[in-house]
Amino acid sequence: MSDGPRRIDDGWDAIVYDLDGTLVDLAVDWDEVATAVVGTFAKRGVDTSGNLWDLLERASKVDLRGQVEETISEYERGGAHRSERLPLADQVVAEERPVAVCSLNCEEACRIALAKHGLEEHVDAVIGRDSVSKPKPDPEPLEAAAEALETPLDRTVFVGDTDRDAITAERAGTGFLYVRDLI
Repeated sequence: MSDGPRRIDDGWDAIVYDLDGTLVDLAVDWDEVATAVVGTFAKRGVDTSGNLWDLLERASKVDLRGQVEETISEYERGGAHRSERLPLADQVVAEERPVAVCSLNCEEACRIALAKHGLEEHVDAVIGRDSVSKPKPDPEPLEAAAEALETPLDRTVFVGDTDRDAITAERAGTGFLYVRDLI
């Protein structure tokens, strides 16, 4: 039986966590979000193929970025208010090293979820999808998080739950740990 999540090695100077699926579980029905975004595209007669994140990327090319971003963010903010805290969140509270959150969710939803679960005072920086020009798996958000913590990328570890997170870390040149390996 486990006594909780495994502590992250002291060899790292800073820790950056993904949010949804890592520290909290946002109560978002992603299929419902995708349906709403597809509806926005369909009203304009624009190609609706691809997943939600493909559509968000394509939205800029068809002058729908603001509308699509707001639709997704609205669902994320609601889901943040109804989110559930996950076991790894306890590590954030106990951590003495600098901590940031780097998420594919909008920054406001990240902040709502962190506040709901008493984590905001333990997080030094929050980088959401809308905090930078390119979302994960582009390295820009993770690079921005490390910069906000004033920590070199090679001294920073990113903790996440998806292959997208692992790819982001590889592209940014940080370490990476899957949540599943810590719990």
